[in-house]
Amino acid sequence: MKFSIIGAGNMGGALALGLARGQQVNPSDITVSNPSLPKLQALQAVVPDIRITTDNVQCIQQADVIVLAVKPWKLAEVAGQLREHIDYSRQTICSMVGGVGLNDLESLFSRGGAYYYLIPNTAIATGESMTFIASRGSTPQMDGFLLGVLRPLGDAMLVEERLMNPGMVLASCGIAYALRYVRAATEGGVQLGFRASEAQHIVAQTLRGAASLLEREGAHAEAEIDKVTTPGGLTIRGLNAMEEAGFTKAVISGLLAALPQKK
Repeated sequence: MKFSIIGAGNMGGALALGLARGQQVNPSDITVSNPSLPKLQALQAVVPDIRITTDNVQCIQQADVIVLAVKPWKLAEVAGQLREHIDYSRQTICSMVGGVGLNDLESLFSRGGAYYYLIPNTAIATGESMTFIASRGSTPQMDGFLLGVLRPLGDAMLVEERLMNPGMVLASCGIAYALRYVRAATEGGVQLGFRASEAQHIVAQTLRGAASLLEREGAHAEAEIDKVTTPGGLTIRGLNAMEEAGFTKAVISGLLAALPQKK
């Protein structure tokens, strides 16, 4: 399968790198387009076999899967460029444009065929994304193919479209929220006496360890917390101080505030 990615920004570039570094797609079967060359050249410097172009129409000519990774306000313009050049009987259209759903895609292209709405996060570049997929007009075979490509780049989940925005908040915005915790814990580590680089490394490794505990079958976060909170111990003191400062409430409030409002 050949992939064409329209847009080499943060998400388009991350997807291209993730696909190229994975085992499911040959780098030479990935073509990326962008209005200017520097971002394209930066991608090709990392993965020389990726194909690049500044021409969107040229980009999609050999594609089986077309991924739109442009800013929301550019999507209508790009759709207008591509609409008459797509073979809807064999080419699948995927959008990574946040807030642009399947109804919007059908309206923009005004054709039949299969449409996908994808929401990965930037960790797809390192093979650790949590990607959500909603589809319309697709087949079980195509759903299975996309899941097979995206799951090895972290994990991927086929969901109802109504869960795409919540998924974006929890996993895509969630990257920033997790990293904000890392920054705060790193600053605390410096106050405790470590160098900043040492503290960040310690916090990152601790998060990897916590994630590995949750990946075990039947694991539950609260059960793992209980294992390190001995009565009258240090951990429970720290947890209680965080809760007193509003830790859980702040996290939930942030997630709800980030959820796009219905029009």
